[in-house]
Amino acid sequence: MPEPESRDGHEPEPQPETEPVPAEQTEAQLKPESGSAPEPTPNPQPETESVPTEQAQEQLEQKSESEADPAVNDVDLGETTVRSNEVNANPSPTPQLRKDEGSRTFTMRELLNGLKNDSEPEKEEANSPYSPEQQQQHEEQNNAAMDLINSVVGVDDEGRSRQRILTFAARRYATAIERNPEDYDALYNWALVLQESADNVSPDSTSPSKDALLEEACRKYDEATLLCPTLHDAFYNWAIAISDRAKMRGRTKEAEELWKQATRNYEKAVQLNWNSPQALNNWGLALQELSAIVPAREKQKIVRTAISKFRAAIQLQFDFHRAIYNLGTVLYGLAEDTLRTGGSVSAQEVSPNELYSQSAIYIAAAHALKPNYSVYSSALRLVRSMLPLPHLKVGYLTAPPMGSVIAPHNDWKRSEFLLDHEKLQQIPRGDHKQVSQSLSGRSVDAVNGDKKTIKVHIADIISVSACADLTLPPGAGLCIDTSHGSFYLVADSWESLDGWLDALRLVYTIYVRGKSDVLAGIITG
Repeated sequence: MPEPESRDGHEPEPQPETEPVPAEQTEAQLKPESGSAPEPTPNPQPETESVPTEQAQEQLEQKSESEADPAVNDVDLGETTVRSNEVNANPSPTPQLRKDEGSRTFTMRELLNGLKNDSEPEKEEANSPYSPEQQQQHEEQNNAAMDLINSVVGVDDEGRSRQRILTFAARRYATAIERNPEDYDALYNWALVLQESADNVSPDSTSPSKDALLEEACRKYDEATLLCPTLHDAFYNWAIAISDRAKMRGRTKEAEELWKQATRNYEKAVQLNWNSPQALNNWGLALQELSAIVPAREKQKIVRTAISKFRAAIQLQFDFHRAIYNLGTVLYGLAEDTLRTGGSVSAQEVSPNELYSQSAIYIAAAHALKPNYSVYSSALRLVRSMLPLPHLKVGYLTAPPMGSVIAPHNDWKRSEFLLDHEKLQQIPRGDHKQVSQSLSGRSVDAVNGDKKTIKVHIADIISVSACADLTLPPGAGLCIDTSHGSFYLVADSWESLDGWLDALRLVYTIYVRGKSDVLAGIITG
């Protein structure tokens, strides 16, 4: 993985889907983990979900997007999946965004047996309910798609072997559609074959072109979803194909329209399958790409929406390191934009310094979960100084008197809290400077003396959630359930509450995964 380079440029850009699209910025940059001769990028580059190279025989096995392995299991990501575009001249250890396949019309055993016998797909002798004219039309469409697939030649022996299987599979799906043009499963799987075949096309090929294969795949996805509007896997993979086409067009008006279409398809996929952190993460990446193209007046709204998608993905899977890292990069870019505009920050807005600090928290958490990822390590070197070292997070919360879960609202006081890899600690008034120089619980206790303060050890946490209760002062309530009881606090705003919720959940997840020592090393240096 290339190390970051210093270069002037523009704001950070996301690396959607399978092949990161680099962006320029004003500071030292980090190159994306994968891509074909990418441009250098100055800020932490969003992390994409993807799959490593698999054996050709594995690529047609059944795998639906809803059954996808958690993104954190990187080794497993490469198995039994159809990949989206991957034309890396220098393969990277970072997996590429996976395309999920759904149910197959034909099993892998059938395809391999047929290929071994080198036979054509068997056609059922059944009367078709369609007129000869309709059958002729579908046959012409099938022939055009097959011509595209037949013209694909792999760039190496592995690619040629893989393409042979894909071509055979395409013939099976074409035969199924000739028998029944409303077979949406066959249409969907044929779209996947076209999309996978695009991976076997050389980047400089013009016949066939990668774009032509992806365009035909999009056409098949469109047909499949018209026949089955609830086919969420089709919307998900269709969005990936559209994104791949958009990346070929740079920052043009045509690319803008394609990114908008991709976001709509991701939205539809999430509506049909809400429990998909991968779709939410990709949706956020597509929005982040779109924000780099639209007029400035539209940009911040789109960026805020992207933030909400990454955050939603993390809430579904707390150890989803790619979404965690991507959220860090989009916050970094927002901080850069806020500084660049030079506008004053109102009381309701978050300052650039706070945005930088938030960005550093997510990037540090991603690195703690995946310390061997070079892109995370490079990004951390860029943002580590933006953390409130030797702590991970320092901020204000309104707390009740010590020992009183329920107290009159007037008795609740706003005070400073610090969070590190071991605990959330309240800082008594007057002791801020001394406590900020200490990290261990023993040192804090020495500073506090007999003063009673709230201290929540990470190991004792059971759950962390937002709450609304009439016993709490007005505002954004925070409930921390522990093995020793519940703690109730109130954040300064709902946006501030999101930051505290994420930070506490991430630190706890890192603890559960046995990576607290990595996080400790980050904040203690």
